[in-house]
Amino acid sequence: MTETIGEPRVLASDAAIELIREIRADHPKILFHQSGGCCDGSSPMCYPADDYIVGDNDVKLGEIDGVPVYISASQYEVWKHTQLIIDVVPGRGGMFSLDNGREKRFLTRSRLFGGGEACAVPQPKTNAGS
Repeated sequence: MTETIGEPRVLASDAAIELIREIRADHPKILFHQSGGCCDGSSPMCYPADDYIVGDNDVKLGEIDGVPVYISASQYEVWKHTQLIIDVVPGRGGMFSLDNGREKRFLTRSRLFGGGEACAVPQPKTNAGS
């Protein structure tokens, strides 16, 4: 997992926590993978944990409400000075994401770490061996 001193790499809004809990009523074990921008843009995709294989080059950013959040190592390299905030907006989720069909979807917002925060960003530990 990657984190800065005192600052988590990923957070969730209250609306996102509410939607996570709604989804977990149907799918108790889930995970997020930050999409790389293909078919569903840069949406955080929510999958049943048993249906998604976390790759050796995926980086665990942290957890939100006990749900792990991953991103590819190459995308992490671009966003390593950024805190991701998972939020919810009206609309349809990604085709394979568990928020699809709920008339609301997850959306990633972000903020740049500043000052000493950016200097504290460590090299990521990939999923391999964790």
